[in-house]
Amino acid sequence: MFARILVPIDLAERQMTKDAVSYAETLAKAFDGDIRLVNVQSLTPVKLLDYVPQDFDEIIRRGLGAELSKVANEIERPPARVSTALLFGPIYQTIIEEAERWRSDLIVLSSHRPGADRFLIGSNASAIVRHATCPVLVIH
Repeated sequence: MFARILVPIDLAERQMTKDAVSYAETLAKAFDGDIRLVNVQSLTPVKLLDYVPQDFDEIIRRGLGAELSKVANEIERPPARVSTALLFGPIYQTIIEEAERWRSDLIVLSSHRPGADRFLIGSNASAIVRHATCPVLVIH
């Protein structure tokens, strides 16, 4: 039923990441499924390019890729059943595109009630729920 579980994670939000990954891991074990961890980063704004090192995006890619791999290695599934993707672009649109590209059966993501300082996270979760072509499980 849920053979391909996509888990968008925010590497800056450790507890939220842990919660989403835990649910996905339980479901993957129950349905003998695969897990794909996804982290989406915004592109460096053009007006900042003169102020950051030329290899800034590559530095970010390496650092976040290592963090993403660390989370993946903590999942109790065979390594061949867990994959990662570090993507760049608008958050909810990029997650929707990856879910369709990877042919996800389920998206598991963490969210919390949006307050003034977290409104974008809440709106991204809401947009994913509205636009995804597969079921979405939102963990609070």
